[in-house]
Parts: sequence; structure tokens; C-alpha cells
Amino acid sequence: MPLFYRVAADVLVLLHMAYVLTVVLGLPAIWIGIWRQQRWARNFWWRCGHLSMILIVVAEVWAGITCPLTTWEFQLRELAGQKSYDGAFIANFVHDHLFYEAPPWVFATVYTTFGLLVLTSFVVAPPNWPKSRKSSPTAS
Repeated sequence: MPLFYRVAADVLVLLHMAYVLTVVLGLPAIWIGIWRQQRWARNFWWRCGHLSMILIVVAEVWAGITCPLTTWEFQLRELAGQKSYDGAFIANFVHDHLFYEAPPWVFATVYTTFGLLVLTSFVVAPPNWPKSRKSSPTAS
């Protein structure tokens, strides 16, 4: 069973990194997409999802909450009998690049600034609102 928990923790850290990359790389991708007049860059659902993702991170840091993905990963590692991080090569690489040691105010400042940039881009280059679907006329 420890192998299951170790693999689950490794998968979770990869999903965590995917979340981070989506947030971080999403903003420049949106800016480039808007500059190149790509339709996807103004997609309402993509933009709202991206904004929601960073707002969750900002809310966690201001509330002093550890990311649930981090907490879950550490719990899985503990269940796997791992005292320190020593997952598979790729998961170890991702983990080393995902977690940094810094005072909490640094993270709060960086996350809040990034969140404001995403919010600003949302206002300056707003998404296209979804078109409402009119109900089809019913035959009488």
C-alpha cells in the first residue's frame, strides 16, 4: 500500500505543477493571444477559469491557508512512509521547482500582484460574453 500512496503523491505534485503552470503561463498566453487577435484569448470560460484559479491562490495566502494540494501531498507521503521528499525523478524535479523557502509576505506580495495583473487584463481586454441561446419556438 505504501507504493500506492507514493505514486498518488507523485501524481498529485504533477497536477499541482500543471495548475501553477496554467496560472503563470496563462497570462502571457492571453496577452499574446489578444495581441494576435486569437478568439480563444477572449473566451469567457477560459478567462473566468484563469481568473478564478489565481483568486483562489490569493485568497489562500491572505487567509493563511496552506494549499490543499500541498497538504494532501504531504499526507500521502506520510502514508507512504516517506519522511522527506524523495519521489520519482520527475516528481522530485517538479517538487524542487514548485516549492521555495521565503517569508510569507513574499508569497502574499507576488500572488497578489500577479492576481491584480490577471484582473487588470480581464478589465482592459475583457472576454467575450457567451451568446445567450434563444429557446426554439414551439409548434402550437
